[in-house]
Amino acid sequence: IMQDMAKPRATYILDKGLYNQRRGEVKAGLPASLPAMPKGQPMNRLGLARWLVSPDHPLTARVTVNRLWAQVFGTGLVKTIEDFGTQGERPSHPQLLDWLATELVRSKWDIKHMMRLIVTSSTYRQSSKVTRDLLERDPKNRLFARGVRYRMPSWMIRDQALAASGLLVDNQGGPPVKPYQPAGVWRDVSFGKKTYQQDKGDALYRRSLYTFWRRIIAPTMFFDTASRQVCEVNQLRTNTPLHALATMNDVTYVEAARALAQRVLLAKKDDTSRLTLAYELLLGRKPGDKETALLQNALKRLRGQFESDRQSAEDLLQVGDSKRDEKLDAVEHAAWTSLCLGLLNLDEALTRE
Repeated sequence: IMQDMAKPRATYILDKGLYNQRRGEVKAGLPASLPAMPKGQPMNRLGLARWLVSPDHPLTARVTVNRLWAQVFGTGLVKTIEDFGTQGERPSHPQLLDWLATELVRSKWDIKHMMRLIVTSSTYRQSSKVTRDLLERDPKNRLFARGVRYRMPSWMIRDQALAASGLLVDNQGGPPVKPYQPAGVWRDVSFGKKTYQQDKGDALYRRSLYTFWRRIIAPTMFFDTASRQVCEVNQLRTNTPLHALATMNDVTYVEAARALAQRVLLAKKDDTSRLTLAYELLLGRKPGDKETALLQNALKRLRGQFESDRQSAEDLLQVGDSKRDEKLDAVEHAAWTSLCLGLLNLDEALTRE
């Protein structure tokens, strides 16, 4: 069904869109402002594909590397990554954009090579700390004179929580999975004809990439993604109350906090060592003295709360399908679960520094 017809069907300009009011016949062609079709290539979809990736084509490679740059730095060299036309912005570093485009073509369109090249550059490895003078001169960091800082997308936050907790199942490939979502999430949009059947076992902890997606309603854990009813290249970045509502209360994050708490409780014997491990797993650094003191006071308060209401501790430890180590004291485990949930919601844990 995808083959070209032996004799292409004639296509016409229709007067005001009326199918029976034909004007001139239209032939396949290319924009005059762009390079011509390479010699010997057919004027069909195969020829179009080869034309798009031809080394002489000025746009495809530039658009591609600009989107890769935006994935890493939050903003493209051309800020309007969805528009390279006359309504878009000019590149901040045109020579760099040109060189990256030619490098992509030279490497035979090797995306891994380009991503490795970008993240090992001195530009990427800068600190995101900013001086007052630089902030006044370049508030939006269009010069890339400092490291970038932005809120991570929801899918990345979920994957990080699962990875730090030890729950993440990072097997590659396979069918889509259906992790936790509220009951009846599809009912209203499908008039009750389709119901969401949550998966069990390892499927709950696959990377967000594998989450089943129904076009009419996005997975509820992805609160900053496009509806997929139209193409959106420039993804929304949000810091709304809905964000905190999910990361503080959703089953995925509460269960991840419980698993992270169990991980540090079993690995270390004292509170200071446990706090250090939790920080290293989540933030990649050790806590400072003030942070340690503050968290130890919070831990003491949480222990008192759960000691006076042991049922609430038991209820908290029942969240999620993964089994907990019953050898751990319920009060201690619940206190550390609440503390780890707070750590998962630190600005530093939710933000790309």
